[in-house]
Amino acid sequence: MSHPIYRVISLGLVGTYSLRLQFDDGSIREIDFQHILEGELFGPLRDPDIFAQVSLDPEAHTICWPTGADLDPATLHDWPKYEEDFRLAAQRWRNAMAQPNEATDSGKDSDSNPAPVGRDSCA
Repeated sequence: MSHPIYRVISLGLVGTYSLRLQFDDGSIREIDFQHILEGELFGPLRDPDIFAQVSLDPEAHTICWPTGADLDPATLHDWPKYEEDFRLAAQRWRNAMAQPNEATDSGKDSDSNPAPVGRDSCA
């Protein structure tokens, strides 16, 4: 089974959480990411200053952030096909974060859990 390989060739910030992406096949897509910015990977991007640090990864040919977040260029190219799944995953993260922290509730020291580590840059 084969599928097309797409590359993001340019990007522009068009809103607080929205990007305009151009692909190597000439197509252009505007995507509002606001509703998927939850969880350990995408949650930090809710800070508009961090979201605005988006850049193109020259090796993977996709968008990425200094926090380590990135998305497959094929997913971005065909975003309408995947958007609902990303929204549902974000909702699950939101619901999980709303649940009481079991480590805190059981009296365990919550500081013993290491912080997540991200990449320093996209490249």
